[in-house]
Amino acid sequence: MTAPVRLSPRGLAAATAAFVIWGLFPVYLHPLHDVAAIQIIAHRVTWSCLFILVWLAMRGELSRLTSTLGKPQLVARLTLTALLISCNWLVYVWSVTHEHIVDTSLGYYINPLMNVALGVVVLKERLNRAQWVAVTLAGAAVLYLAVLAGRPPWIALTLAVSFSLYGLLRKVISVDALPGLATETLILLPLALAYLVWCQATGSGALTNTSPAIVALLIGSGLVTAIPLFLFAYGARALPYSTLGVLQYMAPSLQLLCGVYLFHESFGTTRAAGFAVIWLALLIYAADGLWRTRSVWRAPAADGA
Repeated sequence: MTAPVRLSPRGLAAATAAFVIWGLFPVYLHPLHDVAAIQIIAHRVTWSCLFILVWLAMRGELSRLTSTLGKPQLVARLTLTALLISCNWLVYVWSVTHEHIVDTSLGYYINPLMNVALGVVVLKERLNRAQWVAVTLAGAAVLYLAVLAGRPPWIALTLAVSFSLYGLLRKVISVDALPGLATETLILLPLALAYLVWCQATGSGALTNTSPAIVALLIGSGLVTAIPLFLFAYGARALPYSTLGVLQYMAPSLQLLCGVYLFHESFGTTRAAGFAVIWLALLIYAADGLWRTRSVWRAPAADGA
């Protein structure tokens, strides 16, 4: 009989820290509401690129980056992922700084189920009954919220679709997390720097027209981008995928709490009902994943009995 799989304490701590940082990111971004979202993204790209390059240099791994840059087809694919993640960041930052934090949380609640849908459509994966129920419930909840609002939940859908497509492409692209992220930020860097220089030249640049605290937050956005990605990559290697899948719901849950209790966004009973159906769908999805994982663990034990 094989022993049950033990969770790595360091891996669990790293993954939990990553999701907590992502969940509390609205608290970090909210003071930047007077800075244009696209300028925040330009700073985020620039400073995260710098920090990632320094990190690779300290680890003696710049050769991994140069190896990636030497493959034109790989760079072309990472250009597409760079555009997707920058779109995701832009919509997220705009939403947080314009009091739509609850909508962003909905997007990241939908994201795991969007991954399942993309798996069916693109990768031709087959769903079991529980997964079909979860996806159907989520679709019904999104439709309900759209009817309730009188318009499609474009923020949530844009965040879910862009991040799901990003994850799908990064899944099929043969590149490690850190060199891949470094390449993506390098691809975006010329545009980001050009925009920041233009802002400074026209007098709208935040570096010279805001308080030192805002400047520090803009520079620190690179660290806040890079650190949770490092922690997530470490946790993903050390933990079972099902455990990681359950932990990921911490981020949108914290975002929702921030939106409702810290920034007092509207979350009435009718809207909460739509979220409740999403939560039910996620509960079914997570429970099915855990059950199937336990079945896999038990199979070797039964064979060795």
